[in-house]
Amino acid sequence: MTSSAPFLLFLAGFLLVPASAVFPAASTFIANPWLPFKNLSGCRHGQDWPGLAALKGYLRHFGYLPRSNFTDAFDDELQVAIRNYQRNFGLSVTGELDAATVSQIITPRCGVGDFINGSSTINGSAHGRHLYSYFPGLPQWPFWRRDLRYAITAASDVSIDRSVLSEVLARAFARWASVTTLTFSETDSEAAADIQVGFYLGSHGDGEPFDGRLGTLAHAFSPTDGRLHFDAAEAWVARGDVAKARSDAAVDLESVAVHEIGHLLGLGHSTAAEAIMYPSLRTRTRKVELASDDVEAIQNLYGSNPNYQGGAGSTPESIPERNGPDGGRRRWLTILPILAVGLWWE
Repeated sequence: MTSSAPFLLFLAGFLLVPASAVFPAASTFIANPWLPFKNLSGCRHGQDWPGLAALKGYLRHFGYLPRSNFTDAFDDELQVAIRNYQRNFGLSVTGELDAATVSQIITPRCGVGDFINGSSTINGSAHGRHLYSYFPGLPQWPFWRRDLRYAITAASDVSIDRSVLSEVLARAFARWASVTTLTFSETDSEAAADIQVGFYLGSHGDGEPFDGRLGTLAHAFSPTDGRLHFDAAEAWVARGDVAKARSDAAVDLESVAVHEIGHLLGLGHSTAAEAIMYPSLRTRTRKVELASDDVEAIQNLYGSNPNYQGGAGSTPESIPERNGPDGGRRRWLTILPILAVGLWWE
């Protein structure tokens, strides 16, 4: 046997092994679906550029464009959409696809739109210096449903131990409970749960299909729907330092969970980059602490936890009438039952 025989035997053996046993599944090689938008950098009004139709689809998904019959023309409608996008993300409002805008567009983010039914869920101009927002119509959990139960209803598509999932979700819910009057507890009964949490791949029956690794990370529905869905294709990090993760696509699960719970409670997106409710999250980043913008937004809906020691948010008695379309009416809803009891006692 020649000196090359061992190598030839190794090569023959290698070729006889099924490819699926040697290489990871194809889905593990899926890159950010929005990376091709990098090729649009520098594109401006009046130009025709391959890929603009796909970008228009992206902008329509998040509420910036109203129709779906798109071309590769950089038309007036696209310019307006890009300007609105730049305002919402604190970028220079150029109306062009400059490098900063393209970089923001390809950043992984929440799947909830920035405009819903024509109304912005990200522009906080109605709240003065504050940048938070609410869903159209101000949906919220009613006062008789403040002790909310959640259940993990679908987790077979994600390789995270169930006990670890429970730990992460408990911490995420606790962050909101610590600043407001809501409480949360996990239940094993889906039927008894107010909130259903699941991990899904691709199309999963709610009309909002996931797009593989990166792209949209998760989405949740406004009160009192109660659905919170994570994209099971993500390289989720549930324990350890996400910044030291081996994968460049690593995403911190708790960071995304805290954000999506905000939607479950009625919060829209915020233009404050430091806020939990800011729409995007870069990979290998941990962001779990509620900012003052988040605290004030949630306390305006549900009041303040009596044990909350922070000074960022408003208490129920100090909610200004400018917050929310019903203004100060929520304070009267709190006071009226007390008055009624007093009258009955007399």
